[in-house]
Amino acid sequence: MRFLVAPSGFKESLDACAVADAIAQGIYRVVPGAVVDKVPLVDGGEGSAKALAEATEGTLVPVLVTGPTGEPVPSHFALLGGPGPRTAVVEMAAAAGLRLVPKDHRDPARTTTYGVGELIRAALDHGVDRILVGCGDSGTSDGGAGALQALGARILDANREEIERGGAALATARSLDLSEMDPRLDKVEITIACNPHNVLCGERGVARVFGPQKGATPRQVEELASALDNWAELLGQDTGTIPGGGASGGLGAGLYATTNAVLVPRFEVMLEHSDLEARLPHADLVITAEGAIDGQTPHGKVPAEVARRAKRHGKPVIALAGTIGADARANLDVGIDAYTSIIAAPVALDTAIAKTAELLTDATEGTLRLVLVGAALTR
Repeated sequence: MRFLVAPSGFKESLDACAVADAIAQGIYRVVPGAVVDKVPLVDGGEGSAKALAEATEGTLVPVLVTGPTGEPVPSHFALLGGPGPRTAVVEMAAAAGLRLVPKDHRDPARTTTYGVGELIRAALDHGVDRILVGCGDSGTSDGGAGALQALGARILDANREEIERGGAALATARSLDLSEMDPRLDKVEITIACNPHNVLCGERGVARVFGPQKGATPRQVEELASALDNWAELLGQDTGTIPGGGASGGLGAGLYATTNAVLVPRFEVMLEHSDLEARLPHADLVITAEGAIDGQTPHGKVPAEVARRAKRHGKPVIALAGTIGADARANLDVGIDAYTSIIAAPVALDTAIAKTAELLTDATEGTLRLVLVGAALTR
């Protein structure tokens, strides 16, 4: 039997490579002689720079940057190998990801993307021709203002003073001075890999959809929404509703409006460096995975994207998840044939995160045994 294992990472727990390894171990318990083709996938979020560096025989460059709460954090960007333009991958999660925000400090009204701008500057220092900005797993909602400040922009209040960092401070922004932006930005190609379903403002804007996940109270959600409305007006017409502008708490909108950046659906970019399509025809069963399977999964998440492609080749797809959320059945309409949680019994979140690899392996074993029983019954 040939298995294609194409998972995403599990936030704050395992990257995509580790998830693929854990699933493979579960397969070997049931089918020791199986051929397991591992294709760990990244969506621009945590682990993307490392995965793309490995896929292209590139390198990771360490950088110390300002973290989302203002404290220094060790970070990195990737220099891709292979032919073509010299390309850097700036993974915003490596500088402003939710994982970098202590649970008792999760406040998107105050967290900043300043470190993302510092990563972009560091990439420019290496003389790259192209910068790919991976959006995902952010702990911020500052509309990219922090990144712009790190790149030389001045965001001023009514008194012509620099505003503070963080999403809430955008309510006081009255003018935007780009005259001191790093001039090297005009000479590189900037591609923002984003989820095109995410917009900056409105009822489906990032404050209301993702603010609570990042620690915002209901009152803060509305304050952030208002502040981002003000920021969108300052950035220019249509910025608040442009597809992908809401990526990583609005980082997409900030860079799009002030540089020559283009917003591209993340899988169009990320799958450039994966031969998933070429490997699907050889699989008997496709197994994918992500931290949660719910009604949002069909809107640009890894399991749904894998399933859509697998169905072009008539391949069955099973999805494993940490949690099964509301409207998960919507995934049956996009090519996922079955989904299940890796949690077999009630367990504390911290424990589940610590044991994710073990849970994935056990769940894969149990699920595959059921698949084989079903196959035997149909003979």
